[in-house]
This record gives sequence, structure tokens and C-alpha cells, in this order.
Amino acid sequence: MKRWLCLSFLAAAVLAGCNQESHPPPENQPSKTGTEQNVQKEKPDPVERKVKNMTMEEKVSQMLYIGLQGASLSTDEKSMIQAGAGGIFLLGGNIENETQLEQYMAGIKEADAETEIPLFLGVDEEGGRVSRIPDTIENIPAAAVVGRSADEETAGEVGRLLAEKVKRFGFNMDFAPVLDVNSNPDNPVIGDRSFGSSPETVSRLGTAVMQGMKEENIIPVVKHFPGHGDTSTDSHVQLPVVDKTKEEVENMELRPFQQAVEEGADMVMTGHLLFPAVDEEYPASMSEEVITGMLREDMNFDGVVVTDDMTMGAIANQYGMAEAAVQSVKAGADMVMTADAGGGTFEEIQNAMLQAVENGELTEARINKSMTRILRLKEDVSLDSRTPATVDKEALNTSIRNVVNRLD
Repeated sequence: MKRWLCLSFLAAAVLAGCNQESHPPPENQPSKTGTEQNVQKEKPDPVERKVKNMTMEEKVSQMLYIGLQGASLSTDEKSMIQAGAGGIFLLGGNIENETQLEQYMAGIKEADAETEIPLFLGVDEEGGRVSRIPDTIENIPAAAVVGRSADEETAGEVGRLLAEKVKRFGFNMDFAPVLDVNSNPDNPVIGDRSFGSSPETVSRLGTAVMQGMKEENIIPVVKHFPGHGDTSTDSHVQLPVVDKTKEEVENMELRPFQQAVEEGADMVMTGHLLFPAVDEEYPASMSEEVITGMLREDMNFDGVVVTDDMTMGAIANQYGMAEAAVQSVKAGADMVMTADAGGGTFEEIQNAMLQAVENGELTEARINKSMTRILRLKEDVSLDSRTPATVDKEALNTSIRNVVNRLD
């Protein structure tokens, strides 16, 4: 802005034919050249510099968000972390109790400390029936209970408490809140995970939860774009088909996501759903029309897009893992999630993406866009591999019980 102003004033002076007497600079003050006066040097962007200096193999590794197997870190999994995986997430089967989870996360962080770029460390902690954190920390009611309260202040507190729960064990990301509108009573997978059946309620309370998490420096991941509420099929088993017009989707499913984007959403998870009115061939997680068209261009989202788990039946039953990963990145996704990257799957996806760049199916510019978004987010929240700070468990449980009592 300053440079533009200087140039504007200079141009005005020239056009006015300024011939005022020039004055020498005050004594002992060196004169400045025109370049020094009119050009303000910009500091180099550390993220762009980092992306420029990374190898293509390092870049595609950062785009993989992988799940682990078992209750402790294996040698193979440690190797994937050290190979530069962008994120690690844990599921219920990885978590046995408080002590085990503390030790597990300590092992992950120890491996992470040996890498140059810190990991996203994610977990599904929504409250209600989707809770991974050990029950020594009180559970938070399901989103539907929060939705019935119609209280944005309480919803914000729910977000802060969810963040404190995951932060207690060293996670820096929570795959929540769910922004699906529960518009189909036969939905087997969303139900009470949604804040309600109206887009207004889901928008208002879902974004309040999101903001509460952000206040605690935990990255919320809003899901499952463009909306998993109006289906009677579980995408863990097979591909749901949402037979609605694009206008109908915009008026219902997209509204909570639009508000979340407008209020600063950092990360969006795509769902495994087919919207034939938008894309007859590919499900949302692999669709350019959905990710680039609807989310990026129509809704102006420039944060990180991560797919839902590619090992779910909706994808795995129809596509190879490597094929699905490449197509998702072509469609506009920044990170590809897979719950089981062992047994050579990590390398298979990595090699498929490298080959896609080599043969021109993916461009380096396309990869660099994703890398810039990923690294920018990691820098913005100051990720590191330090042991999490001690959290007063009793105080946290008291706060959760107080919110539960208000919601009742």
C-alpha cells in the first residue's frame, strides 16, 4: 500500500509539472535514491521458500494423512512418520486407556521430533457416541443435545472443552464439528451427530463449536462436505447417492459449510457421497466439480481440504487406493486420508502421485498449492512435537459436568 501511494504521489507531481526548488537533505542525513524511496522491500515468505526447496517426494508425503494400527507405534509406522507423512490420526481401536494413550502419543511425538515439518495429530472427538478420548475424562453430549439447547454461548464452550480434551493427550486437530444437516430420519451414520434438522441451527451452533475449538488453538475439521445428512446409506459400507438438484443442495446441505467458511474455517473434510446433479461419475471426495467448483470457486474456500478415510467401503469397493488418491488431488483435495497405510500402501500412494506428476496428470504447480496451504496452516497454529502441558483433569471434568447440567 505504501509503495502504491508513493508511486501515485510521484505520478501526480510529474503530471502537475512540479518545478519547486529541491532541497538537500538535512546535514548528516544521507540522501536516498529513487529506488530506496519508492520501493519497499518485502520479506521473503518462509512458507513459499520452504515449498520451493522441498523435493517432490517430500511434498507428496506431506499430502498423506495416515491412520495407525494397534495400540503402540510400530517400526513401519515410525518409518512413515520419518518419511514425512503430513498427519497421523487415531481411531477407537488404537486407544485402550489413559496411560496407554499417553505412552502412544509420546512415541508418536518422539518420532515426529526427528522430522523437519511437524505432524497434524488428529482424532474424532465429537461427543456423544463418537468419542475416542478415554472415559477418565467425562464425555460431552452429542451434537443433537447441543442443538436442542439453541444456545451459541454454550456451543462455544462445548467447542473449547472438546479442544481441551484432545489437547490433554497431545492432539492438535479434532475431526469435528459435524456440519451435516440431519434431514433424513433413516440416516444410519449421522443422526444425533448433527446439531439438527434445519440448516439455520446447524450453521449457528456448528460454527460456534468450531470457534470454541479455535480459541484453544486446536484445529477444527468441519465435515462431511457437501453434506451427509440426506442419505439412508452408510458410506463406511457402500457409496451413498444423494438425488437432489444443485439448488436443493445449496439451500440445505451447503449452508452450514458456507457460514463456516465465512467465519474462518481452516480445514474441510469431504464426504464419500455421489451427487449426480453435480457429478455423475465421481463421489465428492474425488470430484473436481464438488471440491474445486463448489467449495473453492463458489464458496471461496482456500484452506486445507482433506478427504474422509479412503479405506471406507464407498471408495475401496470401487477404486484402488492409489487411483483414488491421485483423482482426489486432481479434483482439488490437499490431503488424502487412509486408515491403513501399512504393508506398502504408503509407498504405493506416494509412487502413484509421483508418477502422475511425471506424466503430466498432476502439475508441480498443483502440488505446490496444496503444500502451501498445508504448511501455512501448520505455521499459523505453531505446531510442534513437545509433550502436551499437564491439564487439571478434575477441573476439566467439573467444567464438562457443568455444561452437561445446562444442556439437560
